[in-house]
Amino acid sequence: MPADCIFCQIVAGQLPATMLYQDDEITAFRDIQAQATSHVLVIPNRHIASLGDTSDADIELLGRILRVAVSLAKEEGIAESGYRVVTNTGHDAQQSVDHLHFHLLGGNTLVPRLG
Repeated sequence: MPADCIFCQIVAGQLPATMLYQDDEITAFRDIQAQATSHVLVIPNRHIASLGDTSDADIELLGRILRVAVSLAKEEGIAESGYRVVTNTGHDAQQSVDHLHFHLLGGNTLVPRLG
């Protein structure tokens, strides 16, 4: 765990966050810079810098992260109206924290439309 990683510190309980889910591998909490009515971050507990730093060994973890996002969408009441799950990878994609994280966004119409 890099000492300066804020997400590692949240997982370890060293920094406060509004936790929505946590198990041995995954943590989810509200984004303090919300970009939608419901904005949740879903992260692996183990430090992985970005999606580009994953390997075949992480396939099960990545699948579990997406399943947690689906479950949280239902809990947040955004599953039926629609939601977005996004991860930014690298500087040009504006990844702001070098710890893999997925944004679960919903609760209002999201723009711009992709695809």
